Amino acid sequence: MNFKTTGAALIAAVSALAASPSAQAAEWSDTSIGYRYGSNFQEPFNGKKIAKDIFNITHASGYKYGSNYLNVDLLQSDAVDSSAQEAYVVYRNTLDLGKVTGKTYAFGPVRGVGLTAGFDWNTKNDTGYASKKRMLVIGPTLMLDVPGFLNVSLLVLQESNMPKSITSRYTYKTHPMLTAAWGIPVSAVPGLSFEGYMNYIAAKGSNEFGGGTSPETNIDATLFYDVGTLMGAGKNTFRVGVGYQYWRNKFGNPSNVSGSLAKTPMLRADYHF
Repeated sequence: MNFKTTGAALIAAVSALAASPSAQAAEWSDTSIGYRYGSNFQEPFNGKKIAKDIFNITHASGYKYGSNYLNVDLLQSDAVDSSAQEAYVVYRNTLDLGKVTGKTYAFGPVRGVGLTAGFDWNTKNDTGYASKKRMLVIGPTLMLDVPGFLNVSLLVLQESNMPKSITSRYTYKTHPMLTAAWGIPVSAVPGLSFEGYMNYIAAKGSNEFGGGTSPETNIDATLFYDVGTLMGAGKNTFRVGVGYQYWRNKFGNPSNVSGSLAKTPMLRADYHF
């Protein structure tokens, strides 16, 4: 994989989405570029601490019937992970049933109900597994009534992969994921927000080598502070933050696999335009 070429192509794709007629008709839109760094990442069957530089492009927007979310991560590992380069793409579209039908679906702490569908896509050029993941997702979403947003979804996953050690694409057993995504301002500290996601993914049957898989937990959370306002820029234009990722049974690998558990502090920054 040519990292620069892949990165340029993905940047162009996100830019095209942001400039598309549907995006121009959006009720709201937010596009950002970001960077994060951590030195305690892990990869299954490696077991050593890995440093990674991660650049991301994110586009989120709301339209008449719901919302779009697209994130592209471009990851560069250090030599411990064979200086591997990876691209990981996540896309989600959530239809707001209240907007579609003109009815109210609020109850208790829930302000709305939606249907979420999308995909994950990745490619990595490490000397070991060399992942080429493809995954489709669909399922209901509850949109909770909080400052900012908190969405909780129960999604069905259809996932496949084709690492370099096999000759045909392998599809795992269809399995569920309970996921939450949030962005909540901290009212006690102006400019501070708590953002992130949590995925709990059920075991997905046998892997492509005949071994078993385990339930997977991935929590990624960040405290962001708006420094752009202090610099005279617009609100939430430039932010810095500290993050932490907890990833247990990474990619469904059981706990007895070295590198299947990662606890990774991160430094983060993003610029919104």
